[in-house]
Amino acid sequence: QVQLVESGGGSVQAGGSLRLSCVASGDTSSLNYMCMGWFRQAPGKEREGVAIIYTRDVITYYADSVKDRFTISQDNAKNTVYLQMNSLKPEDTAMYYCAANVAYYSDCRALKAGGFGSWGQGTQVTVSS
Repeated sequence: QVQLVESGGGSVQAGGSLRLSCVASGDTSSLNYMCMGWFRQAPGKEREGVAIIYTRDVITYYADSVKDRFTISQDNAKNTVYLQMNSLKPEDTAMYYCAANVAYYSDCRALKAGGFGSWGQGTQVTVSS
């Protein structure tokens, strides 16, 4: 079984930056590397897609709310996916989750949380005004 472990969250002021990391460990041979994603969930809100990366072709997609501020990237040698977050806003405050093992190409492109089968435990990001 594969484990996804996020890190890098914290508290920052608006306009600041954070870089989240997601490391895959355990039985990584069972990991479907087609696509990795970052999602977030604020209290009282549904989990929403933030960014995905198709790991073979290195194609990325972003939610409109984070486009031009966030960047998803990967380091295959380290089984790690990153999320660089710049120009953070208070509305970016949420628990951020890493996800993998999506069954359908279209679910990845659509940032569809329900399409992903493996999740990390999350890392909290808090942005103050």
